Amino acid sequence: MKAAVFKGAGTPLVVERVADPEPGPGEAVIRVTRCGVCGTDLHMTSGHGNDFPAGTVLGHEYCGEVVALGKGVEGLKAGQQVTAMPVAGCGRCAPCLAGYPMACAQMQGLVGGFGEYMRISAASAIVLPQAMSAEDGALVEPLAVGLRGVRLSGMQPGARVAVLGAGSIGLAVLYWARLLGAGKVVALSRSSRRADLALHMGASAFETFGEGEGERIAAALGGMPDIVFECTGAVGCTQKAVELVAPGGTVVSLGFCTSPDPILPSLATWKQVTIKFSFAYDLREFQHSADMLDAGHVEPRRMVSRTVGLDDFPALFEALRAGANETKVHVDPWRAA
Repeated sequence: MKAAVFKGAGTPLVVERVADPEPGPGEAVIRVTRCGVCGTDLHMTSGHGNDFPAGTVLGHEYCGEVVALGKGVEGLKAGQQVTAMPVAGCGRCAPCLAGYPMACAQMQGLVGGFGEYMRISAASAIVLPQAMSAEDGALVEPLAVGLRGVRLSGMQPGARVAVLGAGSIGLAVLYWARLLGAGKVVALSRSSRRADLALHMGASAFETFGEGEGERIAAALGGMPDIVFECTGAVGCTQKAVELVAPGGTVVSLGFCTSPDPILPSLATWKQVTIKFSFAYDLREFQHSADMLDAGHVEPRRMVSRTVGLDDFPALFEALRAGANETKVHVDPWRAA
């Protein structure tokens, strides 16, 4: 099969022929119909010390058609449209039984959406409606990330909310915060290039970082935010969230910063701020995200800024690593150049 293969930190992906995957016990193989590019893909191929191994086929925001089943698989059959959490667990521990294999001591990643076929864990998969588009199917994963963060916040109806960052995770948080009962919601970003998209996804106001940001946010919300979601992953933004949140408020970190990111504990203590860190999603959040798309919620589709085939993908991936102005790029492995 054809796939875009990671060859080493800071070097372009290479499209080449690799062996077709074979399903192991409890696994299935899918014909990938769409896969999104995540900021993690860009970060972990850029030489930050936590890179993927050379030879990896990346891609974890995928959907596709089941074409082969491994031993012991139940609940899936050939021809079904599915998406799956990109991990496999032991299937027996408490986290696995609760639908959260991310916390399994034997957890292993299953990526490969930047290829024509890939292996998935049947236990981590959900079946999608046949009528659901591939574009929607590949949006389930980033939407589920946002859903978990909003659930973890304990947000109450009418809460004042600020979202730092207008990338795909920040936009997903905007969507769920408004859908699940937030009052006013302000989005903040370094530039205004995604202002219209943020407003479409659920923000009631948009502000840029900079002088007077705290006062501008409070004016837009009618008070300091009860909850601040940190969705940038940039050093300094956790502290910024602590500074912006109301006394007694909650900060939820979804940005997955991989560098030391100091905060001033005395300020967080004085304000009695609760800080939570949200990681990934569970199977229920995956399913609920798919259900919302199936119910006709079209707002998330606006996040997809471009779809390309494998042959054009390496050049675009390099442009994204260099800061190209895209929101969510999708790869269609079967699209002709």
